Amino acid sequence: MVLTMADLSGQFSWLLHLVDIALVAVIVYQFLLLIKGGGMALRLLLWLAVVFPVFLISRIAGLETLGWLLDNFFSASLLLLVIIFQHDIRRALASFSRPRALPAVPQNAGSELIDEVVQAVEALSLKQVGALIVIEREMSVDSFLTVGTDIDARVTSELITSIFLPYSPIHDGAVIIQGDKLTKAGCFLPITHNPEIRKEVGTRHRAAIGLTEIMDAVVVVVSEETGRVALATGGRLIEALDKSSVRKELKRLLAGRKQT
Repeated sequence: MVLTMADLSGQFSWLLHLVDIALVAVIVYQFLLLIKGGGMALRLLLWLAVVFPVFLISRIAGLETLGWLLDNFFSASLLLLVIIFQHDIRRALASFSRPRALPAVPQNAGSELIDEVVQAVEALSLKQVGALIVIEREMSVDSFLTVGTDIDARVTSELITSIFLPYSPIHDGAVIIQGDKLTKAGCFLPITHNPEIRKEVGTRHRAAIGLTEIMDAVVVVVSEETGRVALATGGRLIEALDKSSVRKELKRLLAGRKQT
Protein backbone atom coordinates (compact mmCIF):
# COMPACT_ATOMS: atom_id res chain seq x y z
CA MET A 1 0.00 0.00 0.00
CA VAL A 2 1.42 3.35 -1.04
CA LEU A 3 0.70 6.40 1.09
CA THR A 4 0.40 9.77 -0.61
CA MET A 5 1.62 13.09 0.83
CA ALA A 6 -2.00 13.99 1.55
CA ASP A 7 -2.42 10.81 3.61
CA LEU A 8 0.76 11.50 5.55
CA SER A 9 -0.22 15.07 6.28
CA GLY A 10 -3.63 13.90 7.44
CA GLN A 11 -2.16 11.32 9.81
CA PHE A 12 0.30 13.77 11.35
CA SER A 13 -2.00 16.77 11.45
CA TRP A 14 -2.71 16.17 15.15
CA LEU A 15 1.03 16.30 15.84
CA LEU A 16 1.33 19.52 13.88
CA HIS A 17 -1.47 21.10 15.90
CA LEU A 18 0.14 19.93 19.14
CA VAL A 19 3.47 21.51 18.17
CA ASP A 20 1.61 24.67 17.15
CA ILE A 21 -0.10 25.00 20.54
CA ALA A 22 3.09 24.18 22.45
CA LEU A 23 5.06 26.87 20.61
CA VAL A 24 2.34 29.45 21.26
CA ALA A 25 2.41 28.61 24.98
CA VAL A 26 6.21 28.98 25.11
CA ILE A 27 6.15 32.33 23.30
CA VAL A 28 3.39 33.74 25.51
CA TYR A 29 5.29 32.61 28.63
CA GLN A 30 8.55 34.19 27.42
CA PHE A 31 6.75 37.43 26.58
CA LEU A 32 5.33 37.59 30.11
CA LEU A 33 8.85 37.15 31.49
CA LEU A 34 10.01 39.94 29.17
CA ILE A 35 7.42 42.35 30.55
CA LYS A 36 8.22 41.39 34.13
CA GLY A 37 12.00 41.76 33.79
CA GLY A 38 14.03 44.97 33.68
CA GLY A 39 15.79 46.49 30.66
CA MET A 40 12.70 46.03 28.52
CA ALA A 41 13.96 47.92 25.47
CA LEU A 42 16.99 45.68 24.93
CA ARG A 43 15.01 42.56 25.79
CA LEU A 44 12.31 43.42 23.27
CA LEU A 45 14.81 43.99 20.47
CA LEU A 46 16.53 40.66 21.20
CA TRP A 47 13.15 38.94 21.41
CA LEU A 48 12.11 40.33 18.03
CA ALA A 49 15.37 39.11 16.49
CA VAL A 50 14.70 35.60 17.77
CA VAL A 51 10.97 35.47 17.03
CA PHE A 52 11.11 36.74 13.44
CA PRO A 53 12.76 33.56 12.07
CA VAL A 54 10.18 31.52 14.01
CA PHE A 55 7.45 33.55 12.31
CA LEU A 56 8.85 32.71 8.86
CA ILE A 57 9.13 29.02 9.74
CA SER A 58 5.54 28.97 11.04
CA ARG A 59 4.28 30.36 7.72
CA ILE A 60 6.21 27.74 5.75
CA ALA A 61 5.24 24.84 8.05
CA GLY A 62 1.58 25.81 8.16
CA LEU A 63 1.40 26.42 11.93
CA GLU A 64 -1.77 28.47 11.79
CA THR A 65 -2.20 29.39 15.46
CA LEU A 66 1.46 30.39 15.88
CA GLY A 67 1.42 32.28 12.59
CA TRP A 68 -1.72 34.18 13.62
CA LEU A 69 -0.22 35.12 16.98
CA LEU A 70 3.09 36.33 15.55
CA ASP A 71 1.37 38.15 12.68
CA ASN A 72 -0.65 40.19 15.18
CA PHE A 73 2.40 40.69 17.38
CA PHE A 74 4.51 42.13 14.57
CA SER A 75 1.62 44.41 13.61
CA ALA A 76 1.72 45.90 17.11
CA SER A 77 5.52 45.82 17.46
CA LEU A 78 5.94 49.20 15.75
CA LEU A 79 3.68 50.85 18.33
CA LEU A 80 5.56 49.12 21.16
CA LEU A 81 8.90 50.36 19.83
CA VAL A 82 7.58 53.92 19.50
CA ILE A 83 6.37 53.85 23.12
CA ILE A 84 9.61 52.40 24.49
CA PHE A 85 11.92 54.66 22.47
CA GLN A 86 9.73 57.78 22.64
CA HIS A 87 12.44 59.84 24.38
CA ASP A 88 15.06 58.92 21.77
CA ILE A 89 12.60 59.74 18.98
CA ARG A 90 11.78 63.12 20.53
CA ARG A 91 15.49 63.83 20.90
CA ALA A 92 16.12 62.93 17.24
CA LEU A 93 13.23 65.10 16.03
CA ALA A 94 14.47 67.99 18.16
CA SER A 95 17.95 67.69 16.66
CA PHE A 96 16.47 67.86 13.14
CA SER A 97 14.37 70.90 13.92
CA ARG A 98 15.65 74.19 12.58
CA PRO A 99 17.80 75.69 15.37
CA ARG A 100 18.03 79.37 16.11
CA ALA A 101 21.43 81.05 16.21
CA LEU A 102 22.81 80.18 19.63
CA PRO A 103 24.68 82.86 21.55
CA ALA A 104 28.42 82.43 21.32
CA VAL A 105 30.59 82.04 24.40
CA PRO A 106 33.70 84.24 24.62
CA GLN A 107 36.85 82.14 24.86
CA ASN A 108 37.72 83.41 28.33
CA ALA A 109 34.15 83.07 29.61
CA GLY A 110 33.92 79.27 29.72
CA SER A 111 36.08 78.79 32.81
CA GLU A 112 34.62 81.87 34.49
CA LEU A 113 31.09 80.60 33.95
CA ILE A 114 31.98 77.21 35.42
CA ASP A 115 33.64 78.87 38.42
CA GLU A 116 30.53 80.96 39.12
CA VAL A 117 28.20 77.95 38.78
CA VAL A 118 30.38 75.79 41.05
CA GLN A 119 30.57 78.53 43.71
CA ALA A 120 26.79 78.96 43.64
CA VAL A 121 26.19 75.21 43.81
CA GLU A 122 28.55 74.88 46.77
CA ALA A 123 26.81 77.69 48.67
CA LEU A 124 23.33 76.29 47.95
CA SER A 125 24.44 72.79 48.92
CA LEU A 126 25.74 73.95 52.31
CA LYS A 127 22.41 75.70 53.01
CA GLN A 128 20.39 72.74 51.61
CA VAL A 129 18.60 75.02 49.19
CA GLY A 130 17.16 73.22 46.15
CA ALA A 131 18.30 74.38 42.72
CA LEU A 132 18.05 73.53 39.02
CA ILE A 133 20.65 75.08 36.72
CA VAL A 134 20.29 74.40 32.99
CA ILE A 135 23.31 75.09 30.76
CA GLU A 136 22.47 75.12 27.06
CA ARG A 137 24.87 73.52 24.59
CA GLU A 138 24.28 73.06 20.83
CA MET A 139 20.48 72.62 20.91
CA SER A 140 18.17 75.46 21.90
CA VAL A 141 16.07 74.68 24.98
CA ASP A 142 13.52 77.48 24.40
CA SER A 143 10.79 75.29 22.90
CA PHE A 144 10.83 72.92 25.90
CA LEU A 145 10.44 75.54 28.61
CA THR A 146 7.17 76.57 30.23
CA VAL A 147 6.54 79.71 32.30
CA GLY A 148 9.79 81.52 33.18
CA THR A 149 10.91 85.09 33.85
CA ASP A 150 13.33 86.89 31.53
CA ILE A 151 16.60 87.90 33.24
CA ASP A 152 19.36 88.43 30.63
CA ALA A 153 22.24 89.07 33.03
CA ARG A 154 25.85 88.01 33.41
CA VAL A 155 26.24 84.71 35.23
CA THR A 156 27.45 85.22 38.80
CA SER A 157 27.31 82.99 41.85
CA GLU A 158 25.53 85.77 43.79
CA LEU A 159 22.77 86.03 41.18
CA ILE A 160 22.20 82.27 41.04
CA THR A 161 22.17 81.97 44.83
CA SER A 162 19.74 84.86 45.30
CA ILE A 163 17.30 83.39 42.76
CA PHE A 164 17.01 80.07 44.61
CA LEU A 165 16.72 81.41 48.15
CA PRO A 166 13.26 80.54 49.58
CA TYR A 167 12.09 84.18 49.79
CA SER A 168 12.74 84.75 46.07
CA PRO A 169 9.49 84.86 44.02
CA ILE A 170 11.13 82.83 41.22
CA HIS A 171 12.97 80.22 43.31
CA ASP A 172 10.59 77.40 42.34
CA GLY A 173 11.91 76.38 38.92
CA ALA A 174 15.07 76.29 36.85
CA VAL A 175 17.47 78.99 35.72
CA ILE A 176 18.65 78.88 32.10
CA ILE A 177 22.18 79.75 31.03
CA GLN A 178 22.57 80.43 27.30
CA GLY A 179 25.99 81.41 26.06
CA ASP A 180 27.57 83.46 28.85
CA LYS A 181 24.25 84.93 30.09
CA LEU A 182 21.63 83.81 32.58
CA THR A 183 18.57 84.43 30.41
CA LYS A 184 15.59 83.01 32.32
CA ALA A 185 14.55 81.92 35.81
CA GLY A 186 11.56 80.13 37.33
CA CYS A 187 11.25 77.81 34.32
CA PHE A 188 9.44 74.46 34.49
CA LEU A 189 11.09 71.54 32.73
CA PRO A 190 9.49 68.44 31.19
CA ILE A 191 9.32 65.57 33.70
CA THR A 192 10.72 62.19 32.70
CA HIS A 193 8.35 59.21 32.57
CA ASN A 194 11.10 56.61 32.39
CA PRO A 195 9.82 53.64 34.45
CA GLU A 196 13.37 52.46 35.18
CA ILE A 197 14.17 55.48 37.36
CA ARG A 198 14.12 54.75 41.11
CA LYS A 199 10.94 55.78 42.93
CA GLU A 200 12.89 57.76 45.53
CA VAL A 201 14.20 60.17 42.86
CA GLY A 202 12.42 63.48 43.45
CA THR A 203 10.60 65.85 41.10
CA ARG A 204 13.56 68.23 40.74
CA HIS A 205 15.85 65.41 39.61
CA ARG A 206 13.16 63.96 37.33
CA ALA A 207 12.82 67.35 35.64
CA ALA A 208 16.58 67.46 35.05
CA ILE A 209 16.52 63.98 33.53
CA GLY A 210 13.40 64.81 31.48
CA LEU A 211 15.02 67.77 29.72
CA THR A 212 18.29 65.96 29.01
CA GLU A 213 16.42 63.02 27.51
CA ILE A 214 15.38 65.23 24.60
CA MET A 215 18.07 67.94 24.56
CA ASP A 216 21.86 67.98 24.83
CA ALA A 217 21.76 70.44 27.73
CA VAL A 218 23.58 69.92 31.02
CA VAL A 219 21.55 70.34 34.23
CA VAL A 220 23.05 70.78 37.69
CA VAL A 221 20.73 69.78 40.56
CA VAL A 222 20.98 70.57 44.26
CA SER A 223 18.74 68.51 46.53
CA GLU A 224 16.63 70.47 48.99
CA GLU A 225 16.35 67.47 51.34
CA THR A 226 20.02 66.45 51.53
CA GLY A 227 22.02 69.25 49.90
CA ARG A 228 23.66 66.70 47.62
CA VAL A 229 24.69 67.79 44.14
CA ALA A 230 23.89 65.81 41.00
CA LEU A 231 24.38 66.41 37.29
CA ALA A 232 22.04 65.28 34.51
CA THR A 233 23.09 64.75 30.90
CA GLY A 234 21.85 62.47 28.13
CA GLY A 235 18.98 61.24 30.30
CA ARG A 236 21.42 60.01 32.97
CA LEU A 237 21.92 61.26 36.52
CA ILE A 238 25.40 61.49 38.06
CA GLU A 239 24.81 61.75 41.81
CA ALA A 240 26.70 62.68 45.00
CA LEU A 241 29.23 65.01 43.35
CA ASP A 242 31.65 67.13 45.35
CA LYS A 243 32.95 70.55 44.30
CA SER A 244 35.94 69.25 42.32
CA SER A 245 33.82 66.59 40.59
CA VAL A 246 31.22 69.16 39.51
CA ARG A 247 33.95 71.38 38.09
CA LYS A 248 35.60 68.46 36.28
CA GLU A 249 32.32 67.21 34.75
CA LEU A 250 31.26 70.68 33.63
CA LYS A 251 34.62 71.31 31.95
CA ARG A 252 34.32 67.99 30.12
CA LEU A 253 30.70 68.46 29.04
CA LEU A 254 30.97 72.14 28.07
CA ALA A 255 34.26 71.85 26.19
CA GLY A 256 32.46 71.69 22.84
CA ARG A 257 30.24 74.73 23.28
CA LYS A 258 30.34 77.32 20.50
CA GLN A 259 32.98 79.96 21.23
CA THR A 260 33.92 83.27 19.63
